[in-house]
Amino acid sequence: MSAKPWRTAWQAIWYWEGVVHLEFVGIDPETEDKGSPTVWVDRTSDEIVVQGWRADTALLDAIGGTEWVPGHETGIPDPENVVRIPARMIPILRKACDDAERR
Repeated sequence: MSAKPWRTAWQAIWYWEGVVHLEFVGIDPETEDKGSPTVWVDRTSDEIVVQGWRADTALLDAIGGTEWVPGHETGIPDPENVVRIPARMIPILRKACDDAERR
C-alpha cells in the first residue's frame, strides 16, 4: 500500500487506502531532521496515535508490575505498548484531544 499525502498550511492528512485516515497534529518542537515523537488523530476510529521513544526495560517492568487500578489485571497486554514523549508536547496532545472530540 502506498501513502498519499494531502497537505495544507495547517495540517497533513495521510490516507492508506482501506486502512486509516491520519490527520497530522504535531511533532516534537525540538526535533531535528530524524525521527521524533509525533501525534496524529485517526479519523476512521477517532483515536489518538502517538509515536514516541521506546520504553526501556525498567519502565516496562515498573508499569507492568504495578496494580494501577484496584482489581484490574497487571501487566501490559500483547496488543498494547508503552512509549515516552516529552512533556513539551503537552500542547500538541491537547490539540489532538480537542480535534478527536470535534468529530
